[in-house]
Amino acid sequence: MSHRSKAMFALLVLILAACNATPSVRAIDPIRTVSGLVQGDVEGLVRVYRGIPFAAPPLGPLRWREPQPATPWPGIRDARSFAPACMQAGVSMPGERPPAVSEDCLYLNIWAPVRAKSLPVIVWIHGGGFTNGSASMPLYWGDRLAEKDVIVVTIAYRLGPFGFLAHPNLTAESPHDTSGNYGILDQIAALRWVSRNIAAFGGDPGRVTIAGQSAGAMSVSLLLASPLARGLFHGAIAQSGGMFEPLQLAPGFALEAAEKDGQTFAIAMGAANIADLRDRPAQDFLDPAFYKSARPTHPVIDRYVVPRGPYQAYAEGLQNDVPVLVGSNADEARSLVADVSKIRAASFAEDIARSFGPLPAALIEAYPHATDADAVSARLAFERDLRFGWDMWAWARLHAAHSRTPVYYYHFDRAPPFPRESPYGGWGAGHFVDLWYMSDHLDQDSWAWTDDDRRLARDMSQYWVNFARTGNPNGGALVTWPSFDHSERVLYLGSSIRVGGVANRQALSAFDRVYDSLRGSAEPKRAP
Repeated sequence: MSHRSKAMFALLVLILAACNATPSVRAIDPIRTVSGLVQGDVEGLVRVYRGIPFAAPPLGPLRWREPQPATPWPGIRDARSFAPACMQAGVSMPGERPPAVSEDCLYLNIWAPVRAKSLPVIVWIHGGGFTNGSASMPLYWGDRLAEKDVIVVTIAYRLGPFGFLAHPNLTAESPHDTSGNYGILDQIAALRWVSRNIAAFGGDPGRVTIAGQSAGAMSVSLLLASPLARGLFHGAIAQSGGMFEPLQLAPGFALEAAEKDGQTFAIAMGAANIADLRDRPAQDFLDPAFYKSARPTHPVIDRYVVPRGPYQAYAEGLQNDVPVLVGSNADEARSLVADVSKIRAASFAEDIARSFGPLPAALIEAYPHATDADAVSARLAFERDLRFGWDMWAWARLHAAHSRTPVYYYHFDRAPPFPRESPYGGWGAGHFVDLWYMSDHLDQDSWAWTDDDRRLARDMSQYWVNFARTGNPNGGALVTWPSFDHSERVLYLGSSIRVGGVANRQALSAFDRVYDSLRGSAEPKRAP
């Protein structure tokens, strides 16, 4: 055989090998959005599109303004790489790799089955205390859920002072007489993008479920209360987060108080005016020294985006009435209390006051702490219920009383097999840990997962997908999950899946009594 023939034969072998191969990632035809064509990848049975802009970069004069439409682009946009996360310092979860950041960050990611047609859509809102987090964090990837015939969209939103700085001058320049909720407006802009574009990816714009954990769940509660979000979603999932406490306990969330905090923040930065602040490099805003006397890092109850808090919206029947799935974890506070070895019975109330400010004595008394060991358990239970447990219980009751759609309430009590040396060692069913199961992503970490863990991940993720599909999590061979009503039935997600009553109800009732007295209102009555 000649050298030329040998070369042609070798080339033919390579071509045939390439044709017969089944690579895990391959190119697909571009998708047309309202702003232009995007090119993604196929990974297994799922199409993935990363870094699609849903709004214009909020830079320069657009800093602290409502998000503007994304600028159309010519040709085909490469959507195979994640965009940077919004400006932040640190990480949203222990052990997480700090993401690349940029002020140009209003992008979303999509996971869709290869053959998708009119499928339900889950729009995931990340957590991180409104100061950290990323739409590209691996635990949030939608590949496993997409394999169950749902489309997953993860969205970014401005964080910290970029997303939540309120200031009288910003309010004055706003056509809506408000400031401070830019991060929530970003979420609404992303939902509008989904409404206009998701059909091109095989999604049903009439079956969009918003979902989030921690600050993402708090965002869900605010979107339910926002008239601007009406009609943009048709179901809501909230894991360990809501904003239902009386405003009397958090006066800084009112617009006027947030504006004053914004003024203090601007003075601390040495800014003469808003124009000066807009000219500052983004990195300047990440210096923690500027947060000592003011924290422009949370949403506000304003006149436009969130004109009333979630509790008031429900009580007045003004919430966006869609089916809701909510719940929290058994050991939420274990990841949030820095050092339990320092907790003492003698200083129990004083320590809580240092962390949270003065609180009514009835709340402290609901958590017995006669010995130091009792005090550790009481502190963890108190913070669990204060931060998460009461909010989710109140949310479920408010929805059952004031909505025409069902609510499903869960309690997650599975302790994952975290190694002692891992950042999560000893957490139990702590904050965040439900994410591995909800997203069916146990395989992202090589821990000693058991058959019980795998069954729970399979079933929990299926409940979530079923809910996105129909507004009801039930189906197939899953344990029947009753809707939450006056009987207060709860689905327990653990080593086994079972139905029971509300956990810690007696202590939670103490919060009810205190909060009702602060509001001057009685417990909500059930709707007829």
